[in-house]
Amino acid sequence: MEQNLDRAEAIIDAYGCDQSNLIAIMQEIQGEYKYLSEGALTLIAEKLGISTAKVYSVATFYENFSLEAKGRHIIKVCTGTACHVRKSGPIYDSLRDALGLTGKRKTSADGLFTLETVACLGACGLAPVMTIDGEVHAKMTPEDALALVEDIRRKEAATA
Repeated sequence: MEQNLDRAEAIIDAYGCDQSNLIAIMQEIQGEYKYLSEGALTLIAEKLGISTAKVYSVATFYENFSLEAKGRHIIKVCTGTACHVRKSGPIYDSLRDALGLTGKRKTSADGLFTLETVACLGACGLAPVMTIDGEVHAKMTPEDALALVEDIRRKEAATA
Protein backbone atom coordinates (compact mmCIF):
# COMPACT_ATOMS: atom_id res chain seq x y z
CA MET A 1 0.00 0.00 0.00
CA GLU A 2 1.45 3.31 -1.07
CA GLN A 3 1.52 6.07 1.52
CA ASN A 4 -0.38 9.29 0.79
CA LEU A 5 2.26 12.01 0.99
CA ASP A 6 0.02 15.04 0.39
CA ARG A 7 0.49 16.24 3.96
CA ALA A 8 4.28 15.76 3.68
CA GLU A 9 4.31 17.84 0.51
CA ALA A 10 2.34 20.59 2.24
CA ILE A 11 4.81 20.57 5.15
CA ILE A 12 7.78 20.93 2.80
CA ASP A 13 6.05 23.72 0.89
CA ALA A 14 5.29 25.53 4.16
CA TYR A 15 9.03 25.72 4.77
CA GLY A 16 9.55 27.19 1.30
CA CYS A 17 11.43 24.11 0.09
CA ASP A 18 14.45 25.58 1.88
CA GLN A 19 17.34 23.13 2.45
CA SER A 20 18.30 24.90 5.68
CA ASN A 21 15.02 23.64 7.16
CA LEU A 22 15.76 19.97 6.45
CA ILE A 23 15.69 18.79 10.06
CA ALA A 24 12.59 20.81 10.95
CA ILE A 25 10.82 19.40 7.88
CA MET A 26 11.80 15.85 8.80
CA GLN A 27 10.63 16.35 12.40
CA GLU A 28 7.26 17.67 11.30
CA ILE A 29 6.74 14.92 8.74
CA GLN A 30 7.64 12.29 11.32
CA GLY A 31 5.21 13.92 13.73
CA GLU A 32 2.48 13.60 11.13
CA TYR A 33 3.18 10.02 9.98
CA LYS A 34 4.95 8.67 13.14
CA TYR A 35 7.98 7.71 11.03
CA LEU A 36 9.91 8.66 7.89
CA SER A 37 9.03 6.33 5.04
CA GLU A 38 11.22 5.77 2.00
CA GLY A 39 8.66 7.70 -0.04
CA ALA A 40 8.79 10.64 2.36
CA LEU A 41 12.60 10.72 2.29
CA THR A 42 12.57 10.67 -1.53
CA LEU A 43 9.95 13.44 -1.66
CA ILE A 44 11.99 15.61 0.73
CA ALA A 45 15.09 15.15 -1.41
CA GLU A 46 13.27 15.97 -4.63
CA LYS A 47 11.49 19.05 -3.26
CA LEU A 48 14.64 20.43 -1.59
CA GLY A 49 16.91 19.64 -4.54
CA ILE A 50 19.32 17.48 -2.56
CA SER A 51 20.31 13.84 -2.82
CA THR A 52 18.27 11.11 -1.21
CA ALA A 53 21.53 9.89 0.34
CA LYS A 54 21.95 13.21 2.19
CA VAL A 55 18.38 13.08 3.53
CA TYR A 56 18.84 9.44 4.54
CA SER A 57 22.16 10.23 6.27
CA VAL A 58 20.46 12.90 8.39
CA ALA A 59 17.58 10.52 9.19
CA THR A 60 19.97 7.80 10.35
CA PHE A 61 22.35 10.12 12.21
CA TYR A 62 19.76 11.44 14.65
CA GLU A 63 18.37 8.82 17.01
CA ASN A 64 14.96 10.51 17.24
CA PHE A 65 14.15 9.79 13.61
CA SER A 66 12.50 6.46 12.87
CA LEU A 67 12.55 4.75 9.47
CA GLU A 68 9.93 2.19 10.40
CA ALA A 69 6.33 2.61 11.39
CA LYS A 70 5.79 2.61 15.14
CA GLY A 71 3.02 0.92 17.03
CA ARG A 72 0.09 2.70 18.64
CA HIS A 73 1.70 2.18 22.06
CA ILE A 74 5.41 2.82 22.67
CA ILE A 75 7.08 0.76 25.40
CA LYS A 76 10.52 1.88 26.58
CA VAL A 77 12.55 -0.32 28.90
CA CYS A 78 15.40 1.38 30.74
CA THR A 79 18.81 -0.26 30.37
CA GLY A 80 20.72 2.22 32.55
CA THR A 81 23.01 0.95 35.28
CA ALA A 82 20.48 0.94 38.13
CA CYS A 83 17.81 -0.74 35.99
CA HIS A 84 20.28 -3.20 34.49
CA VAL A 85 21.54 -4.23 37.93
CA ARG A 86 17.94 -4.68 39.08
CA LYS A 87 17.19 -6.95 36.12
CA SER A 88 15.58 -4.87 33.37
CA GLY A 89 16.99 -7.36 30.83
CA PRO A 90 14.47 -10.12 31.63
CA ILE A 91 11.66 -7.55 31.42
CA TYR A 92 12.74 -6.57 27.91
CA ASP A 93 13.20 -10.21 26.89
CA SER A 94 9.76 -11.26 28.13
CA LEU A 95 8.08 -8.35 26.33
CA ARG A 96 10.01 -9.12 23.15
CA ASP A 97 8.87 -12.75 23.26
CA ALA A 98 5.26 -11.85 24.10
CA LEU A 99 5.10 -9.35 21.23
CA GLY A 100 6.58 -11.86 18.77
CA LEU A 101 9.56 -9.68 17.91
CA THR A 102 12.52 -11.26 16.14
CA GLY A 103 15.70 -9.93 14.62
CA LYS A 104 15.75 -6.14 14.47
CA ARG A 105 11.97 -5.87 14.43
CA LYS A 106 10.68 -3.47 17.11
CA THR A 107 6.98 -3.28 16.27
CA SER A 108 4.46 -6.08 16.82
CA ALA A 109 2.81 -7.59 13.73
CA ASP A 110 -0.57 -6.17 14.77
CA GLY A 111 0.92 -2.65 14.87
CA LEU A 112 -0.16 -2.20 18.45
CA PHE A 113 3.21 -2.02 20.25
CA THR A 114 6.74 -0.79 19.60
CA LEU A 115 9.38 -1.98 22.07
CA GLU A 116 12.51 0.13 22.58
CA THR A 117 15.33 0.45 25.06
CA VAL A 118 16.56 3.72 26.51
CA ALA A 119 19.84 4.45 28.25
CA CYS A 120 18.17 6.17 31.20
CA LEU A 121 14.69 7.29 32.17
CA GLY A 122 15.95 9.32 35.14
CA ALA A 123 14.08 7.27 37.74
CA CYS A 124 16.94 5.22 39.12
CA GLY A 125 15.45 4.99 42.62
CA LEU A 126 12.43 3.22 41.10
CA ALA A 127 14.45 0.68 39.10
CA PRO A 128 13.76 -1.32 37.10
CA VAL A 129 11.61 1.16 35.20
CA MET A 130 9.75 1.17 31.91
CA THR A 131 7.32 3.56 30.27
CA ILE A 132 4.27 2.91 28.16
CA ASP A 133 3.22 5.94 26.15
CA GLY A 134 5.29 8.11 28.48
CA GLU A 135 3.70 6.82 31.70
CA VAL A 136 6.34 5.57 34.15
CA HIS A 137 5.97 2.09 35.66
CA ALA A 138 8.31 1.47 38.60
CA LYS A 139 9.85 -1.61 40.22
CA MET A 140 8.78 -3.77 37.32
CA THR A 141 9.01 -7.52 36.93
CA PRO A 142 8.57 -9.48 33.71
CA GLU A 143 5.15 -10.60 34.97
CA ASP A 144 4.05 -7.03 35.75
CA ALA A 145 5.18 -5.84 32.33
CA LEU A 146 3.27 -8.60 30.54
CA ALA A 147 0.16 -7.84 32.61
CA LEU A 148 0.29 -4.19 31.51
CA VAL A 149 0.56 -5.23 27.86
CA GLU A 150 -2.34 -7.65 28.20
CA ASP A 151 -4.44 -4.95 29.87
CA ILE A 152 -3.82 -2.64 26.91
CA ARG A 153 -4.68 -5.46 24.48
CA ARG A 154 -7.99 -6.04 26.31
CA LYS A 155 -8.86 -2.34 26.22
CA GLU A 156 -7.98 -2.11 22.51
CA ALA A 157 -10.12 -5.16 21.73
CA ALA A 158 -13.05 -3.70 23.68
CA THR A 159 -12.96 -0.46 21.67
CA ALA A 160 -12.49 -2.17 18.29
